[in-house]
Amino acid sequence: MKNSLEANIWDPARGKCTGGRLEWSGGRITQVTWTNRTYDRYVLPGFIDAHVHIESSMVTPYEFSRIALVHGTVATVSDPHEIANVCGVSGIEFMLDNAAQTPMKFFFGVPSCVPATGFETTGAHLDSKTVGELLRRDNLYYLSEMMNYPGVLSEDPEVWRKIRLARELGKPVDGHAPGLTGADAARYIDAGITTDHECVSLEEAEFKRANGMKILIREGSAARNFDALHTLIRDHPESCMLCSDDKHPDDLLAGHINKLAARAVLIGHDPIDVIRCACMNPVIHYGLPVGQLRTGDAADFIVVSDLHSFDVLQTWVDGKLVAEHGRCILPAMPQPVINAFNCEPKQPVDFRVADAGGPLRVIEAADGQLITREAFHEAAIRDGLLVQDPERDLLKVAVVNRYRNAPPAVSFITNVGLKRGAIAGTVAHDSHNIIAVGADDESLCRAVNLVIGCRGGLSCVDGEKTKVLPLPVAGLMSDRPCDETGKAYAEITAMAHSLGSGLRAPYMTLSFMALLVIPDLKLSDKGLFSGKKFAFVNLQG
Repeated sequence: MKNSLEANIWDPARGKCTGGRLEWSGGRITQVTWTNRTYDRYVLPGFIDAHVHIESSMVTPYEFSRIALVHGTVATVSDPHEIANVCGVSGIEFMLDNAAQTPMKFFFGVPSCVPATGFETTGAHLDSKTVGELLRRDNLYYLSEMMNYPGVLSEDPEVWRKIRLARELGKPVDGHAPGLTGADAARYIDAGITTDHECVSLEEAEFKRANGMKILIREGSAARNFDALHTLIRDHPESCMLCSDDKHPDDLLAGHINKLAARAVLIGHDPIDVIRCACMNPVIHYGLPVGQLRTGDAADFIVVSDLHSFDVLQTWVDGKLVAEHGRCILPAMPQPVINAFNCEPKQPVDFRVADAGGPLRVIEAADGQLITREAFHEAAIRDGLLVQDPERDLLKVAVVNRYRNAPPAVSFITNVGLKRGAIAGTVAHDSHNIIAVGADDESLCRAVNLVIGCRGGLSCVDGEKTKVLPLPVAGLMSDRPCDETGKAYAEITAMAHSLGSGLRAPYMTLSFMALLVIPDLKLSDKGLFSGKKFAFVNLQG
């Protein structure tokens, strides 16, 4: 059956929109005929999220697609790193199988760093032999973000074996090196690493681009670098892509790459440059089988009202209408569950810390950033124990091993802002142990035990009042529809704000406080860790 529509159609050969008639049949574009007419709608290649962890949306790939398709996203470059740290190869298989239930095109990579470091307990280990086996599969497209940049620079044999395998197979290698510049960055890039989504300044991004990297401009639920990097869209549109990295469910319901594209045009960027970054460059860089509105391509495209708001009227994948006027045609359906969880409830005494003397080394969180600072504060001491001081915004942060019973690792954090109560969750990059912050030990312990009770999820405690969002799929994702999960996430976030936190996304910020590969000071289940020294450090002294 032949299908057709008339609109202002993106012409990839000329890099602009021209009035025409688009025809397709059997999922493929059969003809584009140009006319002299102007229309009130535009046909563009679909949006592509160039780097995203689907797990961070807290819904399965199927449920992610039901919302993303509405926003005009036809494909993602997806790193299953999170679930791989919990469930290993079985987790990757789960993502592939679940994604196959939807027409949206998920292009998964092979996680390069499971675990990210040897300084934490994780649920799995993918060595270079396993990584090589996965890279040889046709349904895995690239080597995911090489976040162990110290291993690259020190020429760690296992790290380099993974990179060489990807290069030999002709598969791109994604990067992850926040703040790395100069000679070290050049060496990292020369290893064959082709992208970075972690640039925190324009100067860093310009250096990496000039040395051959593609720069992914990220705007997620926690990490937001668009304001710092957006001029690259104007100056180097051939070298940029747009990504979310981590997108929480309430944010996903509100919009995806379409909103970032509209924002770029609003501040003055040429829509043509924005379309290149948002729709075309990922296809070129990763060699993705996603249609670009050429004869013979897959009929993957979106219909939008204009080139300013990018309001999505229709989304088509392989010639089939999958979303129209804010509604996805895919039905909600029960989602399968996979998990790895084996720890018992804790007691408040488990979170006590004896005073060892000296100033307190404190994690200084930053809203909207994954990086932290190391700060020193005068400790609050009671009966020989280090205690929280909410009036000075000194709170306890704890990481609890979810894979076996072990004592919690406890430290202190500032800039979270809780005046009372506690929050906890098993979304804790990258090993996804339980992470919690509390204004007192009883609340801290209760928040942790609520998460243990549902074998993964988010919790909030305010005296006798509690709220829990269960995440039974690997402790990372809900088995419920995205709209339900998004609503529940918004509610638990609002409760965290009511405790005093001024962080835009307190659970997302919390989730990165155990990410050891991003400087400076973080906490693993084994202790306080300096990303600059790449070693454990003392809590006091």
